[in-house]
Formats: sequence, structure tokens, C-alpha cells
Amino acid sequence: MLRFSSLGSGSRGNATLVEAGRTCVMVDCGFSVIETRRRLARLGKEPADIAGILVTHEHSDHISGVAALARRFDIPVWMTAGTSVVHADTDIPCLDWFNGHEELSIGDLHIIPFPVPHDAREPCQFVFSDGAVRLGVLTDTGSITGHIRQVLDGCDALLLECNHDTDMLADGPYPAMLKRRVGGHLGHLSNAQAAELLSSIDTSALQHVAIAHLSDKNNHPDLARAALAQALNCAPDWLAVADQAAGLEWRQID
Repeated sequence: MLRFSSLGSGSRGNATLVEAGRTCVMVDCGFSVIETRRRLARLGKEPADIAGILVTHEHSDHISGVAALARRFDIPVWMTAGTSVVHADTDIPCLDWFNGHEELSIGDLHIIPFPVPHDAREPCQFVFSDGAVRLGVLTDTGSITGHIRQVLDGCDALLLECNHDTDMLADGPYPAMLKRRVGGHLGHLSNAQAAELLSSIDTSALQHVAIAHLSDKNNHPDLARAALAQALNCAPDWLAVADQAAGLEWRQID
């Protein structure tokens, strides 16, 4: 059995839990130790349950809480060499590196990292498997590559970025430079890009699709749900949203 949940997703902090068998890992940690413990408790977990932290990239909303949590509770941390360059002087007691093109295992979880186009040193995302089902996690990418389509094809569940609606971003409060960055090919996925991805891969096995990294200034859950529902030919309320404040309750993949 594989299941996943979110402690919170958005520009003010991100953390995802993935669990199979006796192994629970955290993807990123952009919250303080106190806030992370509070959000873990909401999901029935505590830091001692975390077998490791996988870091996608070095932006603060994904990594700011990693070192403190790892030090406090002696949790191993994995990141790419490019990401680790930014934190070369950080005191993480058990830090290891992975190649963004090579598979790895942590306990009962098999993990396939894959590189993504984002404005970071060596960003990546992940597909997780327990040997029977697969969960794809894709956020913080500005465009969809052929390799991304290949690794997410046929997944049983997806945690998928819908950062912005293109019209809301264009008309919104961000300065022009930030609008270009968010909407650029190294920025974040729009609702339309996420929907196009779903239209181009095999989604026949999907049991869950959870919308992630949704901007509170440049998007709305209803817009993101409508775009993905059209691509999947499903009801909008079938799609879950990993909220910034409330996160996402456990979703089980059978």
C-alpha cells in the first residue's frame, strides 16, 4: 500500500509525506520545526516516523526547515549535488547525494528522481513506488519535457502543480519581472500547462490527482479544478487541492 499527504503547499512553505510499508519519507520542508511538528501531528505523524527527507531544490519555501528538522531529530537528508552546493556549510548530520537520473531506494520505497526545468541549480521531482503502484510528484517546473511525460505516463496518482491562471497572472499584482519569471519556461506550471500534460499521457490508472503549489494571488482552486477536469473528463470535485494552510489529508493508492 502506498499513500501520500501534504503538510502544506504554496509559496509560504511546502512539505509532502509519502509512505509505503514501514517507510515514511518527507519531500522538502519549508516550515519551522514547531510548525512542521504541528502539521505532522495533524496527519498522525511525528518527526521520529520520518525515515528521510528528499529535497527537490534550494528555494526557501522548500528547504528552509530541512537542516533544523534533520539536526533536531537526526533525520537523513538526500539532495542533488547542485542543490547541496548552496548548503555546503549547513550542519546536516547525515547528508547524502543522489543523481537526478538514477533510481534509489529508502526502506520500502523505490524512488525515481527526474530533472525539471526550474530556476534552481539542479532541481528534480520524483516518482515513488511500492512495487505495485506509482505516485508522481511534479511541482516547481516551468515547462513540460518529453522525459517528464515519459516518467509520469501511467501513474496511479499525481501530485501536480497548478501554480497560476495565465490571465490572473497577467492582470495580477506582481511586478513585470516576477510575472515573467513565474510564467517563463523555468518558472511554474499554469493550469493550462498542467491540463495539457494530463491530455498527453496515459491517465487510465489514476486513482487520485491532487493540485499543488497553487498561488493565492494568481489562481483559484475552481479555475485549476476546471482546467484539469476538462483534460481528464471528470467532475471538478474529484480533484483534491493541497492547500497552503490545511495541506492535504492522506490519500491511499491501492
